[in-house]
Amino acid sequence: MTKTSDQPAQLRLGVNIDHVATIRNARGGQHPDPLRAAHLAVKAGADGITAHLREDRRHISDRDIERLKGEITQPLNLEMAATPEMIAIALKHRPNACCLVPERRQELTTEGGLDVAGAREDLAAVVAKLQAAGIRVSLFIDPDPDQVEAAAEIGADIVELHTGSYCEAAFAADRAATAGELERIAQAARLASQSGIEVHAGHGLTFDTVAPIAAMPQIVELNIGHFLVGEAIFSGLDSAIRRMRALMDKARADASGSRSA
Repeated sequence: MTKTSDQPAQLRLGVNIDHVATIRNARGGQHPDPLRAAHLAVKAGADGITAHLREDRRHISDRDIERLKGEITQPLNLEMAATPEMIAIALKHRPNACCLVPERRQELTTEGGLDVAGAREDLAAVVAKLQAAGIRVSLFIDPDPDQVEAAAEIGADIVELHTGSYCEAAFAADRAATAGELERIAQAARLASQSGIEVHAGHGLTFDTVAPIAAMPQIVELNIGHFLVGEAIFSGLDSAIRRMRALMDKARADASGSRSA
């Protein structure tokens, strides 16, 4: 069923635990444990857990994925590059979903969306292979109509809209750029929903920037990680997730009320 603006979907929160592993790996050993963080996140209200298994294993490890798949009660979203190695790992563990992302060895974090329009054939084969194993496939893309249309053409189940440019504009207090980026995201969300694709969003979202994204009725899931792990240093992971959950729910409820009025 295609969602429309007057049928807002329930908004889910996926918590990315990558940077718990980053802290662990800074000095080796077992602490802090990403699996423990995942369990805490679920208790605090997370609807799913996201983990990015990078080719260089800079944070999440193969063992982390094995343990997460075996022990968490909520769906696991495996972020990964569309490489033979990662496809084989996904087919072995069969997470609830795989989010295909671009990956460059030199980047500190994912810097932009996947170029689906420029790699249709290759990505279509990967999407089909994962879906044949019962795995839902998400494509992490910039909020661009061409990318949304390409994602629909190759049969993706989900697009996750990159919110990084919006968050950067908001942090810089550039009102015009912020408004422009929000409109780009809103337009992409509407197009994806009209195409029958489930819409997620994420990257760089904070307490201060989450509300306008959460208010968009077509978006059904936000994936947030680095900010929550950083905020946990000051307030604890449970508190950070509960506050984010409350801000998301309030924004969605307020927006729904405004549309109904």
